Amino acid sequence: MLAVIGGFGLGSLRGEIRGLEVETIEAIRTPFGGPVQVDICRGNDLRIAFLPRHAAGDRVPAHRVNYRANIWALRSLGVERIISTNTVGGISADLPPGAMAIPEQLIDYTWGRESTFADSPDDEPRHIDFTWPYDQALREALRGAAAKVGKAVKFGGVYGVVQGPRLETAAEIQRLRRDGCDMVGMTSMPEAVLARELDLPYACLALSVNWAAGLGEGLIDMEEIKRTHGFGTVELIGILEAFLEA
Repeated sequence: MLAVIGGFGLGSLRGEIRGLEVETIEAIRTPFGGPVQVDICRGNDLRIAFLPRHAAGDRVPAHRVNYRANIWALRSLGVERIISTNTVGGISADLPPGAMAIPEQLIDYTWGRESTFADSPDDEPRHIDFTWPYDQALREALRGAAAKVGKAVKFGGVYGVVQGPRLETAAEIQRLRRDGCDMVGMTSMPEAVLARELDLPYACLALSVNWAAGLGEGLIDMEEIKRTHGFGTVELIGILEAFLEA
């Protein structure tokens, strides 16, 4: 079974993807908390688990998301691969508002987040290989789906994952740029590494909703971000539809 993790503004697939209907809504309790709400959807001979990362109404900010409970819940449902949707700020010139990326790498700047399932005194540490944090086969499939619907995407790039919930200073964005980051967001870690611990292939489809701090004209406008997210999500849904039809 495939899982889709919905980012900011994507709280459900109900009515979004043609032919996809919600079969059941599961409330999963986990060793790491919960319950975690997961919509089990069916369509096109597929069963899809949809998990809204920020819960209904986007009420849970990135630094308070229970990433361990989310990933564990998906695994318990029989999920075998995960597509994550994320909103980001564009740093590189080819990620203006409305552009999309399928990143290849990430740099983790977060702190204090639970980033392993093996954290009790009785657990052995999990020194997993994380050289390539995003699954190549899933990335290629997403690129093919984007091409099918005629949406140009940046195939590659580095996602700088920051703590939030505040946005960054202009100096911080310049630091991320010097580090090689092409985009900045708050949610790909520890999600990606927890998926790797459970051997779940994981890929990210990132929507740029604004220029990162200091790179656009004036201050960041949250209303403009919402407008960009609105039309960008329509294109993102189109890519997911094409992915599911492949």
